[in-house]
Amino acid sequence: MAESEAYCNLRDLPVVGYTDRLHVFLRLSTNGMTSTLGLPELVPVPPNMSTTFAAASLLEAAEHIVPNVVVWRRHLHRHPEVAFEEVATSQFIHDTLGSLPGLHLTRPTATSVVAELRGGRPGPTIAVRADIDALPILEENDVEYRSTRDGAMHACGHDGHTAIVLGLASLLAPHAAVVPGTVRFIFQHAEEMAPGGAEELVQQGVMDGVSQVIGLHLWAPMPVGRIGILAGPAMAAPDQFQCTIVGKGGHAAIPHECVDPIAIGAQIITALQQVVTRTVDPLDPVVLSVTKFIAGTTFNVIPNSAHFAGTVRTFEPALRTSMPAQMERVIRGIAEAFGATVDFTYEHGYRPVVNDPALTDRLRAVVARTFAPDTLIDLRPTMGGEDFSAYQQRAPGVFAFVGAGNTDAGIVHPHHHPRFEIDERSLSLGLRYLTAATLELLSVR
Repeated sequence: MAESEAYCNLRDLPVVGYTDRLHVFLRLSTNGMTSTLGLPELVPVPPNMSTTFAAASLLEAAEHIVPNVVVWRRHLHRHPEVAFEEVATSQFIHDTLGSLPGLHLTRPTATSVVAELRGGRPGPTIAVRADIDALPILEENDVEYRSTRDGAMHACGHDGHTAIVLGLASLLAPHAAVVPGTVRFIFQHAEEMAPGGAEELVQQGVMDGVSQVIGLHLWAPMPVGRIGILAGPAMAAPDQFQCTIVGKGGHAAIPHECVDPIAIGAQIITALQQVVTRTVDPLDPVVLSVTKFIAGTTFNVIPNSAHFAGTVRTFEPALRTSMPAQMERVIRGIAEAFGATVDFTYEHGYRPVVNDPALTDRLRAVVARTFAPDTLIDLRPTMGGEDFSAYQQRAPGVFAFVGAGNTDAGIVHPHHHPRFEIDERSLSLGLRYLTAATLELLSVR
């Protein structure tokens, strides 16, 4: 059965609610047909669902285009491209947007796309961002839409983010003449690799004139059907460090004639945790993780050098500034005590994601009045990082989390895991949330 046939069957199901129709669609759809343009065949929004530019009717229309969002997500999942290499991905996005009315398309970088819906009525300019890059991971999922590129996988949900914002654009584009303001859809490359695509796009002017910016993350640790939005710090600054210890190699049987960089490195790595537990205020969140240690070639040789690397995550600017010096003092002190030298480098990554409190309250209220009472949940900050923070330097912004996990269905693996997956019902909630949030910022009720 072709995907286009599955859509017809899905729409014609007579009794069941939307969630049930989506389950049926997911069972029916296959790799199936694509159009002559190479784009998946899609079902149009029913005419009676797209004539009124009001929140209630648009949210209802959003439910009817979720099957399109699923197809877009699965297409992107099959064809992942890693940071700064999103050539086919960005072309697919450009071609899909190009089939919609009322959008002005630009390519601020080689692998990014911006679509602007310039409304026919006065109003603010708001930005909605989706990240589009994949990760250098070999997928282990056994699904019909698994990655077709060895060593590349959408293991963080960016395929879903992209598909959701494509859905939002397709929902709003037919109404350009009556939209009160401008909606700028930013399809950003290279979120997964510092310095990141967001800063590059900001430098290219994508935030010029923007009054507010919103985005979301499909979040596997949160069950599907839930939305979390927290005011203030939401995601940490993900910095990274490298250190090479240079000692004196020799025979493993005569260590007293050597300066052992492995033994020194082990002491340094242990002592670095003292920086966290004994030099930082325990009320200030910080993570210091050594994630790589490389040394030696065989069992009976003490090597000349050892190398380790890792990451530091913080929220507070002052603490972030002080961490490199505190770490270097410990590293050099231990190395010099045992006769070794070190080469230590520290690279600042993205800024922390800090949600604007007033805008957060406004969007939490939108969720509370639009969705079921148990949809909005309290959420703690995460030490993960996101370059959405670059946009928040130019305008008030809110980054929301949409639950995508499902323990009963085995969707339990964390982000960046080779078996990462989402419950695709999260695509429906993500689209409806972004629709409601966008309409709120445009003051459409």
